[in-house]
Amino acid sequence: MITMIMGEIANFVAYIYAPAVLVTPLGALSIIVSACLAHFLLNERIQKMGIVGCVSCIVGSVVIVIHAPQEHTPSSVQDIWTLATQPAFLVYVVATLSAVLALVLHFEPHYGQTNILVYLGICSLMGSLTVVSIKAIGIAIKLTLDGMSQIAYPQTWFFLTVAVICVITQLIYLNKALDTFNATLVSPVYYVMFTTLTIIASVIMFKDWSGQNAGSIASEICGFITVLSGTIILHVTREQEPPPPAVGTVTWFINGDSLKSPEEEHLIPHHRLDEYYEP
Repeated sequence: MITMIMGEIANFVAYIYAPAVLVTPLGALSIIVSACLAHFLLNERIQKMGIVGCVSCIVGSVVIVIHAPQEHTPSSVQDIWTLATQPAFLVYVVATLSAVLALVLHFEPHYGQTNILVYLGICSLMGSLTVVSIKAIGIAIKLTLDGMSQIAYPQTWFFLTVAVICVITQLIYLNKALDTFNATLVSPVYYVMFTTLTIIASVIMFKDWSGQNAGSIASEICGFITVLSGTIILHVTREQEPPPPAVGTVTWFINGDSLKSPEEEHLIPHHRLDEYYEP
């Protein structure tokens, strides 16, 4: 629990000082660490293709880091509010909320128990808004600690409210997905959807790719795809626990007047009932 809290705090700090297009894909490194720890501590063997998946995640992460854009920190929460109210991001917010409402009101009652994309779609869409809100809160905290208090601005509390609502919604539907579907399927699908939508939201709101050339952007996309591929391979090839052997089960088949066991070579006589009872 302590390590999880420390990890979330470190992730929160990372969003303050680095763009989301860099921080979010690098979350795949935690999957590699988990797989390695499970291999050595829990004896969960990593298959050969799983090793390929780990290497793909590392290579993709290196490519993303090399071509990552520079972070442009706003000077106040009001500047962040200006970015959040630009037409392009407002269109994204409206489209996201409309999709969430459609998934909750129409698709969840009909397809929620059979299609994994329903629950994870809600989680990922709300998650993209969570990240941009948390990034805004983090910047506000950083500016406040630097002597420029942002507590008096209503925009700070608005971003905090949005983050709380989105996080609660994420947890509710992520738990539903985990209760309904296999965790080995939920994890990679959720990672792919959440990371993709978060990058889209961050690029639109914070203009992370502004000032970068086409080559750098293409390299980042290729690195991102490599990380996604490695994550999927690592999860798909994760060794499944063998089913426990059946205990106390013996199979017999009838051969003429006798019963024969496949595990034994001898025949067991099948006695007639009239040998035990005399008329």
